[in-house]
Amino acid sequence: MIKTQFGFSSTAAEVAEGIDLTGKRVVVTGAASGIGVETARALAGRGAEVTLAVRDVAAGEKTARDIGGDVRVAELDLTDLASVDAFVRAWDGPLHVLIANAGVMAVPERYTEQGWEWQFATNHLGHFALATGLHPALRAAGNARVVVLTSTGHMLSPVVFDDVHYAFRTYDPWTAYGQSKTANVLFTVEANRRWAGDGITVNAAMPGAIFTKLSAHLGIKESDVDLSTIKTPEQGAATSVLLATSPLLEGVGGRYFDDCNETPTVDHPDEAPPLHGVARYAVDPDNAARLWTYSETLLAKA
Repeated sequence: MIKTQFGFSSTAAEVAEGIDLTGKRVVVTGAASGIGVETARALAGRGAEVTLAVRDVAAGEKTARDIGGDVRVAELDLTDLASVDAFVRAWDGPLHVLIANAGVMAVPERYTEQGWEWQFATNHLGHFALATGLHPALRAAGNARVVVLTSTGHMLSPVVFDDVHYAFRTYDPWTAYGQSKTANVLFTVEANRRWAGDGITVNAAMPGAIFTKLSAHLGIKESDVDLSTIKTPEQGAATSVLLATSPLLEGVGGRYFDDCNETPTVDHPDEAPPLHGVARYAVDPDNAARLWTYSETLLAKA
């Protein structure tokens, strides 16, 4: 297992210190707020060309001005396949790092025009379409990395293949979120298996608990939680930046990290400390292959 000198309190800037990213091209989705901003800031600060892939272009441009350096902005709506396709078609040249950072959490029941459950569509299917569409650019980089943000919330539910979109189950925002986060981990397992021969490694990052816009609509207040478990956005971005930049991750893929370290596989949530561990079903290669085929089928029918 990969272990580093970094941990819970490490920041994205600390993790990236001393690493030269000059000439590297990076895409960060959902980088107009929260940990996406700090991820982009740390990478741009080390010399990378960073593209903020965002729904709100005006907010993205404001963020780009705040960060400085070689930071660009491009429109991307992960629930709109036409938007994803437009982003892919507009991309020119190699792509060294793709960070699938954007996401929604525990939202009220909602579906895309295709009938896809909103969280599964945003957190998994949109990123699946983006990553597979950008695969030629990642391959052209010769030594590319994909970082997929997930959550310990994946322990709330496996991917329920018989009813992914709640046609029969009563919708629950938290199991829907958990299912989508499990899908994020499974994607890393199968993408890494398929793409390692192209010099592309894919890993999953659990950023930790952070107060950002992602959780704003839940009505959770600081007084409701143990503040010792809460990270700043700068700390929340650290694991993503580590996976995107660390020499220790050279050629390493298909794994799950939290607090800047690889975490153990568990068969029950109680086997790991809170906010740690990855469920065995989320790294199961058969589940991963099944999800890939299922996702391809959905996109082909869209």
